[in-house]
Amino acid sequence: MTETLVRIDAISRRFGEVRALEHVSLEIRQGEFFALLGPSGCGKTTLLRILAGFEHPDSGSVTLDGADLLAVPPHRRPVNLMFQSYALFPHMSVAKNIAYGLERERLPKAEIRERVDAVLTTVGLTGLARRRPNQLSGGQRQRVALARAIVKRPRLLLLDEPLSALDKKVRAEMQLELKRLQHEVGITFVVVTHDQEEAMSLADRIAVLSEGRVRQIDAPVPLYERPADLFVADFIGANNLVTGVAAADGLHVPGVGVLPCPVPADAVGAGATLVIRPERVRLAADGSSAGGLAGVVRDVTFFGGTTRVAVQVTGLDRPLLATVSGATTVAVGEQTRLAWSVGDAMLLGPG
Repeated sequence: MTETLVRIDAISRRFGEVRALEHVSLEIRQGEFFALLGPSGCGKTTLLRILAGFEHPDSGSVTLDGADLLAVPPHRRPVNLMFQSYALFPHMSVAKNIAYGLERERLPKAEIRERVDAVLTTVGLTGLARRRPNQLSGGQRQRVALARAIVKRPRLLLLDEPLSALDKKVRAEMQLELKRLQHEVGITFVVVTHDQEEAMSLADRIAVLSEGRVRQIDAPVPLYERPADLFVADFIGANNLVTGVAAADGLHVPGVGVLPCPVPADAVGAGATLVIRPERVRLAADGSSAGGLAGVVRDVTFFGGTTRVAVQVTGLDRPLLATVSGATTVAVGEQTRLAWSVGDAMLLGPG
């Protein structure tokens, strides 16, 4: 297994009555792309600022390669932070922006020139070295900010909502570019984002935070398929959540019936929530197949490659969602049936 680069142990931070972080512990491995994901106010940016040295925790420890990182002043940490705004100097050329940190370190001019040229090639900006930031597109400015961060060869690169200022198409292109760069330069990346798709597409592992606590740390696929609790299930992607009472044959929902799902023996008789992804739900015309839940189509949304259908089932307080490939023939107001395989659903407790 890849060795641990950063170990965060029981970090807590409060701002007056606001609990930003509460006993947060996690490990970041050498060379991985790690994401801190959660809604606004969950503590992810505070944790990033602690790593960068702009905040100090009330308690807990942070080590990098086994050494106390909190004892090192920000400017001496082998850590670099790429700001959300990119913070480029408007009066400097691309090359000068990238070289700025190296010049502050008073490195030899020949070494600075060599390292700037190399990183310009890495980020694909060789032909734009003499341009000013206002002559660049949003994606190009982001590449300059990245180049300026990695040219100093930090052990750890922190990215605060790095793609939020870009439009959807450029953001998708830069997600691929970030992944390529991270593998090419071999630096450990930690990205803060509230965008689930961004975290899932970029990260090797993701820590989901809520109200200052870590709810789950996992790779994207198990995080999506096996959420640890209801918060993660509801936050990561679209999910159908139905509450009821667990029984040996499934989840009993008053006024609806028994919904198929695996039920652990120790859960029988307890309140629980069934979780089923929309892409696991099958649609069938009413009466064309036995079983399943009957309902009325309330909405049909076509996304190009897929269609999401919302079906209102009597007895449920909100429609169930089904995602089907391509277009669908069902229309709003029609009767339909929903079904899924037992193994595609899971039960989560109320906590």
